[in-house]
Amino acid sequence: MDNLLMDILMKTPSNYPLSIDNVNLQELDQHRIQMDVLRLDKIHPVISGNKWFKLKEWLAIAITEGRRHLVTFGGAWSNHIIAAACAAHHAGFSSTGIIRGERPANPSPTLLGAEEYGMQLVFISREEYRQKETPAFLASLATRHPDAIIIPEGGAGEPGIKGSMDILRQIDSSPYSHVLCAVGTGTTYKGLMAAAAPGQQVTGISVLTPPYHFGGYARHTAGLLDFMNTWYHATGIPSDIVYTGKLFYAALDMVRKDLFPPNSRLLLIHSGGLQGNRSLPPGTLHF
Repeated sequence: MDNLLMDILMKTPSNYPLSIDNVNLQELDQHRIQMDVLRLDKIHPVISGNKWFKLKEWLAIAITEGRRHLVTFGGAWSNHIIAAACAAHHAGFSSTGIIRGERPANPSPTLLGAEEYGMQLVFISREEYRQKETPAFLASLATRHPDAIIIPEGGAGEPGIKGSMDILRQIDSSPYSHVLCAVGTGTTYKGLMAAAAPGQQVTGISVLTPPYHFGGYARHTAGLLDFMNTWYHATGIPSDIVYTGKLFYAALDMVRKDLFPPNSRLLLIHSGGLQGNRSLPPGTLHF
């Protein structure tokens, strides 16, 4: 097993440092709000952001049970798929990705990257994909892969929630009145809720439903891209089109609408996922 992966699995929260960037914007001062960003995107170039926290407890279970194969699910641009492929590779596992939809004529960099890490990709129809959590589908997978640990899409489930709790446990979150994160499967949000200090408010920004989804899940508008560029020039913090761009936009919009009491201190969780920006034409984003 890769020593780095084992080291991370064995580390206690206090031994696994995370960086926090302060956001200095005049409008925050005007509303007497402090805002910081927890840079989970910096922890690994591929297994980045909350993806690692949602995967690590699943990997620990696989190691404990002596399993040598990882099976999981995702779409053509799934951050989870490429993170799982990379983690499996470093752990010395084989891996299979069950991918939603037909294999495209020109596979995304995400899929190509997953294959480079040794993941076997199995493409199924969207109708069949919707059955992925049914007992019959899972039983069929277990029969075909008896040595595998089957990880839900996005690393969801109790192990994913347990791992996500470490996001706040590995920092001193006590100064923050509010913690904000983007919400897809809700796994990270549930972990943050479970780990939050008494009186600390955790707010999830859904990327699946209005008002901040910018056209829907994995969709974006010209306005969102403009915001992401403006945000980067002002803060030096890159964002992605699926999750964090929408989170940062929502946080500032909520500040402008006075939805936080004066003197609130906000911690925004940067959940990584920057690889998804590769779906955009070169030069669209300024980072």
